Amino acid sequence: MRGARSNARRLIITVMGSSPSPPRRDRAGRSSPRLDRETPYLRIEAIAIFVRDLNRSLRFYVDQLGFSLVFDPRLRSGQQFRGSHAVPQWVVVAPPDGASVLTLVAPKPESREYKLIGRSTHVFFVTEDVMATFLEWRKRGVRFSYAPRLRRITYERQAPASPPERGSAAPTEQTPVWGGVFTRFKDLDGNSFGLMGFDALSRELEAQRRAMAEKLESERRAAQELEIAKQVQARLFPQRLPPLKTLDYAGICIQARAVGGDYYDFLDLGRERLGLVIGDISGKGIAAALLMANLQANLRSQCASACDQPERLLRAVNQLFYENTADNAYATLFFAEYDDGARRLRYASCGHLSALLLRSDYSLERLESTCTVLGLFKEWDCSIRERRLFPGDTLALYTDGITESFNDRGEEFGEQRLLEALRQHRELSSQALLRSIVDDVRQFSPEEQHDDITLIVAKCREIIQSDISCSDAL
Repeated sequence: MRGARSNARRLIITVMGSSPSPPRRDRAGRSSPRLDRETPYLRIEAIAIFVRDLNRSLRFYVDQLGFSLVFDPRLRSGQQFRGSHAVPQWVVVAPPDGASVLTLVAPKPESREYKLIGRSTHVFFVTEDVMATFLEWRKRGVRFSYAPRLRRITYERQAPASPPERGSAAPTEQTPVWGGVFTRFKDLDGNSFGLMGFDALSRELEAQRRAMAEKLESERRAAQELEIAKQVQARLFPQRLPPLKTLDYAGICIQARAVGGDYYDFLDLGRERLGLVIGDISGKGIAAALLMANLQANLRSQCASACDQPERLLRAVNQLFYENTADNAYATLFFAEYDDGARRLRYASCGHLSALLLRSDYSLERLESTCTVLGLFKEWDCSIRERRLFPGDTLALYTDGITESFNDRGEEFGEQRLLEALRQHRELSSQALLRSIVDDVRQFSPEEQHDDITLIVAKCREIIQSDISCSDAL
C-alpha cells in the first residue's frame, strides 16, 4: 500500500510539474471543452457514492457541504421524497466548482453495492483554501478525521533535451517544490473523502482572478469610452432646423450599435436655401463612426466656400475624403439644395439609394444616382439635376437600414413597403411621418436591428399667410 501511495504521489508531482498547459476554465471555474479537435474531448462526468437513505444524504451534501442538486429523477417522474423505497434510487449533486458530479445511489440492502457503503471512496475534492473550507464545514457538523496537514515535497526536474551553448551562462537552478494541504472527512454513511489544496492550484486561480479583473476593467473602460463616443456622435447630427416657409422637414437616425456610420444633416446655405444630406459610410461600429465624423467635417468646412456651386462642393469633399481615409473607405451620399422661395430642388446622388419623390397626385419619381460613391477615386466628378416641388409633394431620403430590414422569413422591408407607408401616412406632419415609418419597419422586423436606420422626410406645403411679412405684403 505504501508503494502504491508513493507511486501515486510521484504521478501527481509529474503531472503538475510538467503539464504543458492547464485546462481552460470558464468563469465558474469549470473546465471548458477543447476546440482544436486534436484529440477527442474526454472528461469524468459522474462518480457513484453508495448511501443508505437518499433524502438524508441529499440534505448532508446540499446543506452541509454546499453542493447543488443537479438532477432528481424522482421529481421528474412525479414521485416525492418517501424514504428508502422511492424508485429510482439515485440523485445527482455537484460541488460549486468543477465539471464532475456525484451520483448518490441507494442500493438494496441485499445487494453487493450495499456492502460498499461506509468505505473510502478514493475521491478527493480540491480547493484553494483547505483551512477555510475545513472550518466552515466543521461548523456545519461535517466529521473530519484530522486537522489539515501541510506537506511539501522537493523533486528533481528532468534534464533538458540539449545542453546549453558554449559560452552562454547557465541559468540559476532552483529546487522545485510541490506542496499542499490535506485532510479527510466522512459523510453520514461513513463514506470517506479527501480534501486537498495545491500550491499550484492556488497560484493558477489567483492568476486567473487577476486576469479576469483586468479583463473586466478593460471592458468597463471600453464601455465608458464607447458611451462617450455615442454622446459625441449624437452631437454631430442636426441640433436645430433652419426655418423654411414652404418645406416641413425632419430627420432621424437609429443606430444598430452604440455608434454607427449613417449620417444625415441639414445645412443653412443662406438666402433661404437649405442643404439636405444623407449618407452611408462603409463598415460598421467605431471605424464607420470615425469616417462619418470625417465626412461631416469635410462637408461643413467646404460648404461655406462652395455652397453656390454644388459640383465644386462635392468635388472638394471627395478630394478630402479620398486623401484622409484608407484605400477601401468610401461613402454613398445624397446632397440636395432646396430653394425656399423658388421651391426648387437641385441634387446630386453619389451612389446612394434612389430618393423617392411622391407627388401630390400619388405618382412617383425616383431621384437616381448622378455619380459614383465618394472616396474611392481621386479623379471624380458629378452632375447636378433639378426638380420643382409643389404643395403636397413628399420627398424621402433613406439608407439601406430601412429597406434591408428583414423579418423571420428572411423577407426584406423593401422600397415598395416604404412607398406604401409614405402614401398611407402622407397627411401627417414630417415628424409624425418619420415615427410612423420607423414603427412600420420595427413591426415588420421585431428582432435585433442589424443596420442603422436613417430617414429624412420633407413635405412641400402652401405658404401660410401669417408667414408672409408686412414688407412682402406691401
